[in-house]
Amino acid sequence: MSSIRTIHHLTRERTHNRWDRSIGPLVSVQSGETVEFETKEASDNQVTPAADVGVIENLNFDVIHPLTGPVFVEGARPGDTLQVDVVDIRHEGWGWTAIVPGFGLLAEDFPKAHLHLWELKELDHTELQPGIRVPLQPFLGVMGLAWDEDGAFTTIPPRAVGGNIDIKQLVMGSSLYLPVRVPGALFSCGDAHAAQGDGEVCGTGIEAPMQCALRFTVRKDMSVKELQFAYPGNIRAHHSDFGYHVTCGVAPDLMEASKNAVRHMIEHLGIAYGLSGEDAYVLCSVAVDLRISEIVDAPNWIVSAFLPLDLFR
Repeated sequence: MSSIRTIHHLTRERTHNRWDRSIGPLVSVQSGETVEFETKEASDNQVTPAADVGVIENLNFDVIHPLTGPVFVEGARPGDTLQVDVVDIRHEGWGWTAIVPGFGLLAEDFPKAHLHLWELKELDHTELQPGIRVPLQPFLGVMGLAWDEDGAFTTIPPRAVGGNIDIKQLVMGSSLYLPVRVPGALFSCGDAHAAQGDGEVCGTGIEAPMQCALRFTVRKDMSVKELQFAYPGNIRAHHSDFGYHVTCGVAPDLMEASKNAVRHMIEHLGIAYGLSGEDAYVLCSVAVDLRISEIVDAPNWIVSAFLPLDLFR
């Protein structure tokens, strides 16, 4: 990241894990400037490369999502839009994915804790096990601005001003547009993922510490009510050359349809590839994409789960 010209660098030594407009900024920048961030992984060092499943069994949710920031952007005022360009983002060689009891799309199906530690030796891929290769597409799961109300708000749900949005397309080259609600915007980020499927169904992607560079631009010519983003190139740029196996959930409720699509995929992964239920669930979370295939033919809707077959090259 040394080739990127920046004048601001924020380390991971000072973080916060609540959205609170009273938290003072770590740095003030001009519109158009770039900031380098170091971010912690989502558990705030509870999970380490030497951790075992006991850490997940006793996970302290009170410290989840340590965020680097806030950044005060000069000239940003309520009603403006803050454009955040992802200039660069890189992992630091390891990550983790966990099934946390009581959390995730299929919490009722997976009541026991499970932890998978990933070696991120390469920039572009890692392995779940020999023969199952997961492509790496790093992005920041949390990017957001302070809310325009007094008090401290949890980072767990996303909001109109961003936050825990977990949008896997916010990779290097993308631009995020956030509605400014407080003077200076007060931007913070963290919860980086080395890979994630659309849906992040087990509740975690490949959670990993990261280094990234973000450029901030105040847009007074643009007004958004909720976050928007621009994705570089073709949305299918990372498509599978070997095709997909797709399972579908059909139900009058999108959540139930999503659950069924993932349940069917877990069953398929067990039959076709011999994966345990836990490993299949983890793979769904980091590499399988959920899509709404149909939402107009009442009373039932269809959610499809897309498994890229090039995982098994």
